[in-house]
Amino acid sequence: MKIRATVPVLLAALAVAGCEATTLTKPEYPTKSVGVMSRTWEVVQVADTPVTYRATRDWNNLNPYGPPPRRRSVQAATAIQQATGCRVIWSSMYENISGQFYSQVSCPPSVASGS
Repeated sequence: MKIRATVPVLLAALAVAGCEATTLTKPEYPTKSVGVMSRTWEVVQVADTPVTYRATRDWNNLNPYGPPPRRRSVQAATAIQQATGCRVIWSSMYENISGQFYSQVSCPPSVASGS
């Protein structure tokens, strides 16, 4: 009886482990590291239409004696703007439970065309 009960648990654990290993970004989108208020942010494009970026803060090596704190949403928007050269659309920005910020951007024609 105990063996039968552990098989579904093991299968569920393997499924969860496989889900955590999947990458949700396309490999052709490079990750850019930018510094905002002495904090490092990783910015990567996650969708083509609409153009959406994800900003993730590096929680390692935080400096407790750094500049005054600012809201993370402001820092994330600044990181996306520095990494892309595009303006963040504030009404589209949201944060997930892991502390990652997602936002659509509005690029000028010269930046959007890659010229």
